[in-house]
Amino acid sequence: MSGRVLIAVTHLLGIGHLVRARHLALALAQAGYEVTLASGGMPDGKVESGYRLVQLPLVRVEGTDFHNLLDEAGVPATPERLSARLAELAALARELRPDIVITEHFPFGRRQLAGEFLALIEAARVERPEALVLSSIRDVLVTPQRPERLAEAERRIVALFDGVLVHGDRGFLPLEASWPVTPAIAERLTYTGYLAAPAAQAPALDDTGEILVSGGGSAAGLPLFRLALAGARLMPARRWRILAGQGVPEAEFAELARQAPGNSIVEHARPDFPALLAGCALSLSLAGYNTVLDLVQARRPALVAPFDAGNETEQAIRAVALERAGLARVVRPEAGPEALVAAIALALEAGRPAPFPVDLDGAAGAVAAVAQLQARRL
Repeated sequence: MSGRVLIAVTHLLGIGHLVRARHLALALAQAGYEVTLASGGMPDGKVESGYRLVQLPLVRVEGTDFHNLLDEAGVPATPERLSARLAELAALARELRPDIVITEHFPFGRRQLAGEFLALIEAARVERPEALVLSSIRDVLVTPQRPERLAEAERRIVALFDGVLVHGDRGFLPLEASWPVTPAIAERLTYTGYLAAPAAQAPALDDTGEILVSGGGSAAGLPLFRLALAGARLMPARRWRILAGQGVPEAEFAELARQAPGNSIVEHARPDFPALLAGCALSLSLAGYNTVLDLVQARRPALVAPFDAGNETEQAIRAVALERAGLARVVRPEAGPEALVAAIALALEAGRPAPFPVDLDGAAGAVAAVAQLQARRL
């Protein structure tokens, strides 16, 4: 199959949504589709390959305050900026006349940006009534606390969407673990497998392997980094490497570096993270989508401390699935550095986890799902 594809994504806190959308865009482009990815979050500095990237006037959030959208300077996004985003997305749909429209996370999330996603779908359907409209979601969602919002999401799925691509493995972590899947939603779901980057080549291992600490792309990892530095002081014979994402403010990064003991390295996240992970003695991380995929592929001893501030339940659910599969152990930062050191000792003693079957071929699965839904639509 082929055709024009328009993917719309806005990441607000970390970069996981954008990373996943980029993987999807590349997979479809390599399969012969003409792909445009419209991104409404902070630029990640990556160069696109094989597809077109359109940067919208960006919005972001601070902490877990998803109600107040900010611009790049941290100033509340104006109505004019939000209107410009909506107009640009609708204009892009009129320009491209896409055969396929994919909204990342919406309508299961991004409710505060619903107007622009709805405008995009409407403009695309005006230009091409037969356009296939799909939602692209991760393995775990954050369930709204108000029942009317669940009903609203279901109404939009039934009325506007031809299918939902779930970038996960039902056998490892079904969507029902985080979202009430009704029959109307279930009939639209297609599990593609996880959208994972290719596995890194593992270097030769030795007894001096380091403890690798990572916290995704946002500032959400700061409590974990501080805990890791406290743990490093209690384990002076072991080298520690703390990788801070680009979303960590420079002042906070500098303070981490200043507090680091002599057996610790504090640096910004590196593109060779998968290779570092493959060769580490132990990984200590949050439980975000992309980090977990790296852990599954690397199969190194691992501890995960899920980010659960505010109403964020996503990482906790994923962490439980990892522990249940024997791929990692869950630690709680509030337990303190002594508990962390004890958990590290147990994990190192247990050694490399046994393989667990997780479908990581989400690129091929997504392409196959899109082609099948497209053929059914035609």
